[in-house]
Amino acid sequence: MARSRRRWGWHQLDPTWAERIVDASGLGPGDLVLDIGAGYGALTGPLVACGARVIAIERHPGRAEALRDRFGDDITLVRADAADLRLPRRPFHVVANPPFAVTTAILRRLLHQGSRLQSAHLVLNVDVARRWASPHAPGAGRWQRAVDPRLGARVPRQAFTPAPPADCRVLHLERR
Repeated sequence: MARSRRRWGWHQLDPTWAERIVDASGLGPGDLVLDIGAGYGALTGPLVACGARVIAIERHPGRAEALRDRFGDDITLVRADAADLRLPRRPFHVVANPPFAVTTAILRRLLHQGSRLQSAHLVLNVDVARRWASPHAPGAGRWQRAVDPRLGARVPRQAFTPAPPADCRVLHLERR
């Protein structure tokens, strides 16, 4: 299993950290939230508990089955590759610990013109988060007119199983 985690760039987030990240998002009852790379539901659980309408995206068949078993009809489960994700046509939020291998593809899709993204709280490799929060982020001249990026909490590598090579940061994206 560790071998497939490395191939997919998946690192399971500790439940305590997941709760902190969801609490910091400020989301609540009725908010439509995507959990991209939902894994076994570390973030999905606190999102459901706060009353959000959760769309959990998970490609791995075993983890998708575990999500279905754990949450049933409390979530909408989508088995899809996060890099090829079709976004909702209505306003939505994202709280996710996405697979590191597809971070750039996900960010480009979320920030694409026409996206209805309202806010995002993404757990990313610290260097990637810093890059996307800077004025020199890919395509920043286009999307930073409508979306405000900033760095959030540092998440230590020990907050994951297996631990990634470096610490992470939460990247906040907020529609202006």
